[in-house]
Amino acid sequence: MNGQQDIPRPEPMAPKASDLRVRIVSALVLAPVVLGAVWLGGWAFSLLLALAAVLMAHEIAGLLFGGGGPRRTALLAGTALVVVALASVGLTAAALAAAAAGLAFALAARSWTRDELWPALIAYPYLLLPLISLIWLRADSALGLAVVFWLLATVWAIDICAYFAGRFIGGPKLAPRISPKKTWAGLVGGILGAMIVAIVTSLWIGEGAPLLLALIAAALAVLEQVGDFAESALKRRAGVKDSGTLIPGHGGILDRVDGLVAVAVGAAILALIHNSAEPAAGVLIWP
Repeated sequence: MNGQQDIPRPEPMAPKASDLRVRIVSALVLAPVVLGAVWLGGWAFSLLLALAAVLMAHEIAGLLFGGGGPRRTALLAGTALVVVALASVGLTAAALAAAAAGLAFALAARSWTRDELWPALIAYPYLLLPLISLIWLRADSALGLAVVFWLLATVWAIDICAYFAGRFIGGPKLAPRISPKKTWAGLVGGILGAMIVAIVTSLWIGEGAPLLLALIAAALAVLEQVGDFAESALKRRAGVKDSGTLIPGHGGILDRVDGLVAVAVGAAILALIHNSAEPAAGVLIWP
């Protein structure tokens, strides 16, 4: 670790009312764009993910590769675009193969220049697997729209409920060395928010057991917090507060999708195990 990383960082203060208003306005602007692309599906959804992938690649390069310049971003972003294109035409296995090929090339290049290998081992799966997962789940003709909406609603409910529970209840911290603002009360609030969304979604679909889906949502809420901590650890190691400055009040793209990255992959693994022929049903319909 370098000297900058060894310097203790003060605990961030709670957001001011003006900061919270900026965050709300930013969310109100971005949410319709995201929801509209999810609703349309197809290439509209893929184009949104492609744009997000390029921006995320730049931020990941800044956190892991010592800078987000074009040379360090190009291979990661290019691989992401190929992966999105292949997954969008239903070639999920080919998309996974392209992701593996991009990672292998990056590892070879870093070996040639005697750079550490572990940043590439984190960066490529971190960016590429969620892209493939989201496209695969959305492509389900029966419940693809419902499952992506549910994942987004779950992540948003976790973040909102965790924020207010942590702010108004407070209490012991979860992992103060990684993310000083996260509390156990916030985790419980996020889990309850996710379970409520799951029960409402299950009743809306009219299939499966609402309580079982609520238990799945509780597990995904924990996974979402793990994703949040993982990104916080990367930022702390890089010595930055936010992954970027693109979204006023929020920071970078990674700051907004850190939980979704983990939840999307978790949901895809769940679908693969439970019902790979109908992945959305494999996530939403239990038993």
